[in-house]
Amino acid sequence: MSGLDFEELAEIELQKDEEEAAKLGTWRRPSVAPTAGEELALSLDHPFYDVARHGILQVAGDDHFGRRVITFSCCRLPPSHQLNHKRLLEYLKYTLDQYVENDYTLVYFHYGLNSQNKPSLSWLQNAYKEFDRKYKKNLKALYVVHPTNFIKVLWSIFKPLLSHKFGKKITYFNYLSELWEHLEHDQLVVPLEVARYDEKLRNLHMGRLPPPAKTPPPRPPLPTQQFGVSLQYLKDKNKGELIPPVLRLTVTYLREKGLHTEGLFRRSASVQTIREIQKRYNQGKPVNFDDYGNIHVPAVILKTFLRELPQPLLTFEAYEQILEITSVESSLRVTRCRQILRSLPEHNYAVLSYLMGFLHAVSQESMFNKMTSSNLACVFGLNLIWPSQGASSLSALVPLNLFTELLIEYYDRIFSAPQAPAGHAPTSAKARQPGSPIPQGCAGDGRAASLTTPVLPPRRLPVAGRPI
Repeated sequence: MSGLDFEELAEIELQKDEEEAAKLGTWRRPSVAPTAGEELALSLDHPFYDVARHGILQVAGDDHFGRRVITFSCCRLPPSHQLNHKRLLEYLKYTLDQYVENDYTLVYFHYGLNSQNKPSLSWLQNAYKEFDRKYKKNLKALYVVHPTNFIKVLWSIFKPLLSHKFGKKITYFNYLSELWEHLEHDQLVVPLEVARYDEKLRNLHMGRLPPPAKTPPPRPPLPTQQFGVSLQYLKDKNKGELIPPVLRLTVTYLREKGLHTEGLFRRSASVQTIREIQKRYNQGKPVNFDDYGNIHVPAVILKTFLRELPQPLLTFEAYEQILEITSVESSLRVTRCRQILRSLPEHNYAVLSYLMGFLHAVSQESMFNKMTSSNLACVFGLNLIWPSQGASSLSALVPLNLFTELLIEYYDRIFSAPQAPAGHAPTSAKARQPGSPIPQGCAGDGRAASLTTPVLPPRRLPVAGRPI
């Protein structure tokens, strides 16, 4: 056994646990319970239900660069005779097609790949050829977690086929702790099997159980703190101003100089630059975006501010109600959006109204910036709402993005009108394939109202989050 590496030892130990428990009839391989709304959103009508139901692919928020993260978990691959690998490849392309227009990151959890579920080398070669430049160009990082000798052999086989530029995007992590330096661990969905394997790997490497980590007491935020604090904190520290300073400053700058920028909000920016600007804001220092010469910098700052709120702008309580939007009759969806928003705290509603008014204005210039309400929804959906536990599942993206798209497209009707007339909601609110066009000329196509004074909700429900 001395010739085995740590990975092989950990796998042997895990197999021993399984075999011993199986003798007693108590073993049950751990699995990850579906996140809120997963079963609801993933219906039998899904074009790739036979593959998607295994949870092999997941969307896991954004990385430190503001790029969307997609995970591939080998431990969720069923035995080869139970999965059509050609369908798997089609499902991969179907999923990535929703994100390849933006920068994105792929996390590959290698643990769990074995002789029973391992695709053939010819399939891997075909897969690499199928993913042409459209998929590779905006893939900014490929993180391989828990690589083994198989990965090293595979790399030597494929290295002649890979371009030098693509090879530089690949990073290997032996432990999950190394991955956390690049991603938000509270957003990433890590299968329990992978987490257990990582723990065994670390214990074997240390030769003993690691001591419990001592968590330092949290530091109180600075009086000028802008990121990672609640809306109420920002209001209290800014003399009762409802709109947070970072949000107002970035929106004002982008309205003046960025409305005609193609791909606005789709591109990332230097993480060093973003952290420098965050630090300046948190210290109460002025920021002049002209100094950075990149219109995408304030766009990323805006998304980062929303993503780092302790509670999403649309609140945890509204999450499940929003997931049900696809089951609402298309003619009633605008009215239902208004009803859901009435349950928001007034402060959240005011900030949301301000932001949606701006995004509506961006969508009105889509002839120049190519950012329709649908495209903006794909970018902002997961920055406005996420579940209280874990990350949103891949299947939850459809209702989350649809809800966000409705808020942007029909901003005037949802936030301004006293009551949306029943039966007159636009037919374009019907469920569509991602990226499909929205019919023009519907109510709400007008320019956004002034962004200086947010619109407060017409009334509030006594209990936040209770279905109407």
